[in-house]
Amino acid sequence: MHLWTNTDINHKSKMKDRRGYTLIEMMIVISIISILATMALPSFQKQLVRAKETNLRRSLFIMRDTIDQYFADHGRYPDSLQDLESGKYVRQIPMDPITGSPDTWITIPPEGFAEGNIYDVHSGSNKVSLDGTPYNEW
Repeated sequence: MHLWTNTDINHKSKMKDRRGYTLIEMMIVISIISILATMALPSFQKQLVRAKETNLRRSLFIMRDTIDQYFADHGRYPDSLQDLESGKYVRQIPMDPITGSPDTWITIPPEGFAEGNIYDVHSGSNKVSLDGTPYNEW
């Protein structure tokens, strides 16, 4: 039989007064957070790609519409994308969201005998979209 002394009682009361987490508890929490972050990362990256694709579609629509407006005003297609900017059809040539540069757009000349050099525009990226088509075919 063990008799409790004052020092034993004081030691137990000190243990009860301690607040905080043990190293094991902290490691478990960090492990759970790491697992959750690892599971969320692919979804986050997919959403970033989807946002870039939406931005590309919007930029292509605006640029194609601007080329059509230029043709309607001048009776010919622009010779360069800078003609759209200098003619105040756009404030600046938009950046290709996939390549990250405004200088990588692929321009398509008009067919037939139409004047000018730019009938259509595509992304300069060789990457493939989430739906499986290359960006430079959009």
